[in-house]
Amino acid sequence: MLRSLPLRGTAGAGARRDDDGTRGAGGARRPSWARDGAAREERGRGGGAPGPFGAVLIVLGALAYSVWLLELPLAAGLDPVQSYVSELAATDQPLGALFRTADLVAGVLLLAAALPPLAAARRRFWAATGWAALALFGAATAVDSRLPLSCAPTADTACAAREDAGLVPFTHAAHAVSSGLAMVGAVTAVVALTVAARRYGWWPPLARTGPVLVVLELAATAWTLVAVAAFEAGRGHWALGAGQRAQLLLVAVWLLLLAWSLRAGRATRTGARP
Repeated sequence: MLRSLPLRGTAGAGARRDDDGTRGAGGARRPSWARDGAAREERGRGGGAPGPFGAVLIVLGALAYSVWLLELPLAAGLDPVQSYVSELAATDQPLGALFRTADLVAGVLLLAAALPPLAAARRRFWAATGWAALALFGAATAVDSRLPLSCAPTADTACAAREDAGLVPFTHAAHAVSSGLAMVGAVTAVVALTVAARRYGWWPPLARTGPVLVVLELAATAWTLVAVAAFEAGRGHWALGAGQRAQLLLVAVWLLLLAWSLRAGRATRTGARP
């Protein structure tokens, strides 16, 4: 049976025109400032973006994730050019508890910040991928903090020998997995949410500056992976620690830029006419 078509000027016609955002219920044209305000809101906020509390969580998570920067003023005792950052949190290190706690806090904060926008991202592929990756990064970082190394293989030859012989606790192998997942999540989030900002017209600061950080992050990640492969093959350190620290620092800077972009988007919405 054919459905009857609504006549001109009926509520059905008005509803159809409302779909494009130019008319309200009953066919009345929406004021231009209302249409422009809605467009600014969509561009500034982005689908599924967290509220102001989420931006605060991201800032706090980035700061907690950067506590390793205290290794020099606190004289942690490891060579920052050659050692893994995770070795700072090894159970035999004097400040290990501090760095493990900081990673746990960072992971929980970032996971909490990522889950609400992930649930609201719906069909925006790059946004959903980015928030899911940030959630993975947070969860894996928190787990990583509970699976510490027992010693520092880049600084302790006896530790390295025990690792090669399989005489270290299972946490060494588990830590490698959780660390790998954390970095996959971080790099994916950096790329995907930056693409989302540019593709969907969201978060202007991230859309402008994010691509530079993406390139630098990918370069630092490649440096780290090559250095790790060289170290595992017994061919030296290749400034492994410097590469990894650059990688982690760039992630933290990107997180702060993301939080700023989210806050700037909210300010844009607040300034729109009611």
